[in-house]
Amino acid sequence: MAKGEGAESGSAAGLLPTGILQAGERPSQKELKKKQQLSICNKLCYAVGGAPYQVTGCALGFFLQIYLLDVAQVDPFSASIILFVGRAWDAFTDPLVGFCISKSSWTRLGCLMPWIIFSTPLAVIAYFLIWFVPDFPQGQALWYLLFYCLFETLVTCFHVPYSALTMFISTEQSERDSATAYRMTVEVLGTVLGTAIQGQIVGQADTPCLQDPNGSAVALEVANHTHGTTSLRETQNAYLLAAGVIASIYVICAVILTLGVREQREPYETQQAEPMPFFRGLRLVMSHGPYIKLIAGFLFTSLAFMLVEGNFALFCTYTLGFRNEFQNLLLAIMLSATFTIPIWQWFLTRFGKKTAVYFGISSAVPFLILVALKKSNLIVTYVVAVAAGISVAAAFLLPWSMLPDVIDDFHLKQPRSRGTEPIFFSFYVFFTKFASGVSLGISTLSLDFAGYQTRGCSQPARVKFTLKMLVTMVPIVLILLGLLLFKLYPIDEEKRRQNKKALQALREEASSSGCSDTDSTELASIL
Repeated sequence: MAKGEGAESGSAAGLLPTGILQAGERPSQKELKKKQQLSICNKLCYAVGGAPYQVTGCALGFFLQIYLLDVAQVDPFSASIILFVGRAWDAFTDPLVGFCISKSSWTRLGCLMPWIIFSTPLAVIAYFLIWFVPDFPQGQALWYLLFYCLFETLVTCFHVPYSALTMFISTEQSERDSATAYRMTVEVLGTVLGTAIQGQIVGQADTPCLQDPNGSAVALEVANHTHGTTSLRETQNAYLLAAGVIASIYVICAVILTLGVREQREPYETQQAEPMPFFRGLRLVMSHGPYIKLIAGFLFTSLAFMLVEGNFALFCTYTLGFRNEFQNLLLAIMLSATFTIPIWQWFLTRFGKKTAVYFGISSAVPFLILVALKKSNLIVTYVVAVAAGISVAAAFLLPWSMLPDVIDDFHLKQPRSRGTEPIFFSFYVFFTKFASGVSLGISTLSLDFAGYQTRGCSQPARVKFTLKMLVTMVPIVLILLGLLLFKLYPIDEEKRRQNKKALQALREEASSSGCSDTDSTELASIL
């Protein structure tokens, strides 16, 4: 209450219920901080929500191309159209979903949770139908394009609000950073799980490669149990089984997230009746310097790691000659990343996030150089895989840990900008997926120019050299460019501490103002 109202309200104290008088008491900073603390159970439930996107994305990223060509038997041109259009559509749905979320009203379940709940069953159905082979060969390409784009739209309706949920589980930076570390660990485990499930179930169902590099012979489909091959129908059923298992994991994780996480509203946001218009919010977000510098740096580093991811299978198979070791090498990378995420969380807490970026992402460079210069060696390749996993962990953790700091800085400069969190997260995901599409296009065109032979047991020397460049030297250059851009990123540890104190003061002021407004209204009503 205002000071001038003290005597007048004091004389009416006997008329007021004790609850109103107690409501005016300002909670201490310690009490507010304790209220925003998250239990380990809360953090685990929040982290589990990141698994569906990674499990399905890993399965699609590593196996969809092989499935379309060898199992669904779609021609290579149509398969390339499906993959490219699907990636492009996936990128453009993120800002679209972010726009729709920014227009959403606050409900009993929150603003973000309804999107997660209602998109889950439809996404599961669309994912399962991607791995189903229809009986009409003429319309297969349209079938896969339709359900691939539909699934990417629905999983975006899950992932964008889930990413923005980071800002609504707690107002404490330390709690959000801790929850993000839990989330990144589970997401890396999700990639391991997706790779293991898809790989182990369908790994025995590969069609034999063509011995003739010109493709003049036809691959033999032999039901010979001595050689362990399977029929095409059994291969299709294996993919359906893997899709069913992954779809079940998707549903279970969504249920755990919904039941275990409560969406919280910022105190100063409740005083605003209407959210900011989307395009005005977009203009403000895109003019925020720290955000532009952050996504520019991670755009280059993401492009580097996606080039490695997109060409890893071909590189292991043809350049290194480890056709049967691809799945094991991939598991080594992901397990290494899983175990080192807690170490990177400790490191960024101890030494700062910018320092963690420089050390974490650059740690892959010496090992990529080693692969580029040394001849094929399985032991060395496993060592490089483990080292690459350490860098992948940093690349997983740091963007999602640094984005909330950028949003806090934005809120201090634009305190009345409500509802911009989905814009921040959706456009970051958009640029990341844009990098994925660019890497896919560069890889496909480069291999095509080098003379890549579809389903060949071996490839020409030019193809092997191109794959080596795409997995080693090009990512190194992109990583170095990204690290140079991070030098311009202005939010260091000192700036983070200043922003934290300023935001805490803003929240306390908003809470105190809210109590005073409520007291004045109830007092006038009673009198």
